Amino acid sequence: MSLNAVLSRIDADIDTSTDRLKDLLRIQSISTDPAYKAQCRAAAEWLVAQLTELGAEASIRETPGHPMVVGHTNGTGRHVLFYGHYDVQPVDPLHLWARDPFDPAIEDGADGKVIRGRGASDDKGQLMTFVEACRAWKAERGDLPNVTFLFEGEEESGSPSLVPFLKDNTEELKADIALICDTGLFAEDTPAIVTMLRGLVGEEITVHGPSKDLHSGLYGGVSMNPIRVLTRILGGLHDDEGRVQVPHFYDAVPELPEQLRAQWEALGFDARRFLEGVGLKSPAGERDRTALEQLWSRPTAEINGIWGGYTGAGFKTVLPAEAHAKVSFRLVGQQNPHEIREHFRKWVEAQLPEDCTVEFHAHGASPASQMAIGDPAFESARRALSDEWPHDAAYVGGGGSIPIAGYFKTHLEMDSMLIGFGKDDDQIHSPNEKYDMKSFHRGIRSWARILDAIG
Repeated sequence: MSLNAVLSRIDADIDTSTDRLKDLLRIQSISTDPAYKAQCRAAAEWLVAQLTELGAEASIRETPGHPMVVGHTNGTGRHVLFYGHYDVQPVDPLHLWARDPFDPAIEDGADGKVIRGRGASDDKGQLMTFVEACRAWKAERGDLPNVTFLFEGEEESGSPSLVPFLKDNTEELKADIALICDTGLFAEDTPAIVTMLRGLVGEEITVHGPSKDLHSGLYGGVSMNPIRVLTRILGGLHDDEGRVQVPHFYDAVPELPEQLRAQWEALGFDARRFLEGVGLKSPAGERDRTALEQLWSRPTAEINGIWGGYTGAGFKTVLPAEAHAKVSFRLVGQQNPHEIREHFRKWVEAQLPEDCTVEFHAHGASPASQMAIGDPAFESARRALSDEWPHDAAYVGGGGSIPIAGYFKTHLEMDSMLIGFGKDDDQIHSPNEKYDMKSFHRGIRSWARILDAIG
């Protein structure tokens, strides 16, 4: 049976596929709130029923938190593991939603029809593109590709059960390659395969000075002010060229391969237009790097929050006893998150005056991920995506961190293909989240093409 028959089946069944997505979106699977524990299980049970209906051997797997869903087919060809998550973010503030966030509806959007509701884009709509592709495949070909399904219920609450689950079920979950649908299009009609993701280090700093808050009239000028110390140190985090000044920061940062550089240049990315969308004009990273390099392939150091002293209404003339900041680093290449943390701490400590001490609190440490695009499956998938969308698919970087790709590499020893159909204006994690119906429909067709190309 030809691929065209599968694609035609997808087109014919798009309304019923949409109805199934609506059913999943109605389930209030908010993982971070214990009040929705039963709803999270209901979503897992719903997905098990869907996979079983397709002919997969599917079951709920218990964890200390919300359950995993695992399914297996008996198909032939290259073995793929498909990952998605069924949990969603909280809906607060509820008053900013135009309708009930768990009563999904099809609406007119700026670029055509959209489905609106919590989880429509992140990640239920994306997850269902793959499930619906498998459904059409089964309907036309009578069997399924060689797939393991892994659906998580705690991605939006930090995935506390994921790594232990991978370690306990390594042999069962191993495949030739992982497919992750939790990313987006590069542009309106340009699909993308994310081949690199930045890692992340978070650090909270407290600089201690005097033993108590001091009157600035009685002690000002003679007493060390921790806010002054902290802002001086953090003010030197970058030089005038945008380079991070922490020693050894760039030791394990690779240059961008020429193949990717050429592809990125061909994308025609307009940095000024990108920044104008958030009220800015000029890229602020390393001056000798393009905007896409700054976003995808270069490491960063950012001050995410800073506070100290009196910040309430009115005015209080005080020298604070301590000052605080939160700093994060996005990592690339082989940068070791633990070494970066240690270098940063030593750099801060070396700049403290005699009357100040510093206290650090770690907040996560994950390395960057880079996929082996020399695997022929990547180019096969890129061509398959290009056949479905108006513009050719591109290999792109991801400025954020998607730890699951690194976990698959570390614990299951396989690379991941990150392919998604979300858009920047989907308002994920925000009120009025939506997913373009074009993304849903073409996403289903895209996965059918990819399965045919790599299977």
